[in-house]
Amino acid sequence: MSALRQQILILHLAQPDLESRTVAWALYDSSKPKGELQMQTGDSNVPPYESVLDAMRDGWFVMQLPTMPVFLSGHEFEQGHLPYEYVLERKVTVE
Repeated sequence: MSALRQQILILHLAQPDLESRTVAWALYDSSKPKGELQMQTGDSNVPPYESVLDAMRDGWFVMQLPTMPVFLSGHEFEQGHLPYEYVLERKVTVE
């Protein structure tokens, strides 16, 4: 019997443009059996997709767009979270 499972992909881009390069990512995969590692972080040198648009071409759906950051005068160069985070999802069939 087959079942539909969800995968969530989080891509952080260098710029807000959907074709901008991926700088960090995480993949949560519920199609894997319980007990098996569910999350894959961006710990390799090669991201799963070069951009959000590349992921969309491969069947991923964008669920969330980033809120554009507000840079206050005098604080433009402070470190913080990665501002251009996109959340994508797709459904896969498991046997």
